[in-house]
Amino acid sequence: MRILMDERGKKYMVADKEFHTDFGFITEEDIIGSKAGDVLKTHLGREFKVIKPNVNDYIELMERKCSIILPKDIGIIVAKTGLGSGFRVLDAGTGAGATALHFGNIVGKEGEVYSYEIREDFAEIAERNIKGFGLENVQVKCTDVTEGIEEKNLDLIFLDLPKPWDAAEYAKEALKVGGYIATYTPFVEQVQILQRVLKKVGLSEVESFECIFRGIEVTNKGTRPKTRMAGHTGYLTFARKL
Repeated sequence: MRILMDERGKKYMVADKEFHTDFGFITEEDIIGSKAGDVLKTHLGREFKVIKPNVNDYIELMERKCSIILPKDIGIIVAKTGLGSGFRVLDAGTGAGATALHFGNIVGKEGEVYSYEIREDFAEIAERNIKGFGLENVQVKCTDVTEGIEEKNLDLIFLDLPKPWDAAEYAKEALKVGGYIATYTPFVEQVQILQRVLKKVGLSEVESFECIFRGIEVTNKGTRPKTRMAGHTGYLTFARKL
């Protein structure tokens, strides 16, 4: 898998075949023989740099029919739960597979990620995306997490669902002692219900956060926060089995 970047900074995910853009075409032979850092030229003389994609590059360009959780929220989930190499994770609400890709990339070959998706069309897209990135430690299942969790002794269960509290009991049973539940919900009313249910089922350290992320614009006139920003995306709620 390769990514090509043109002179404008636009990125393209390419297969091992002839590649066409408005800047001209690059031959299949040139693409197959390229490596990261090479500069390829089209038949019109326009240059494309070859980049080895990281997980963020890949997610930016992969197939999807739904919104995804942004890196600003993924980062908090990873840091708050201490996610690391060798962890066993359940991700419910797969969507296009972006969160499962992040988790699989972090837990590494020694870890395991199971991703539950109730919609068959989404599950099929997620499977293609995960396979395309080359991860072998992520398994997508077309199943409903609110009807039970097959895996046990999990380090982290992440729920991106309209009613994550419907899976709270199953999640507690599936977690190892010290493991975390993390959830993503867009509305504060969901947070209120969720916190009550998580405490009721006997989970500890229940708390919720919102991450506001704003870039800085540097110009010849001065430096200031950007007018546009990734403001509210969702609320992150955490609980731990102790």
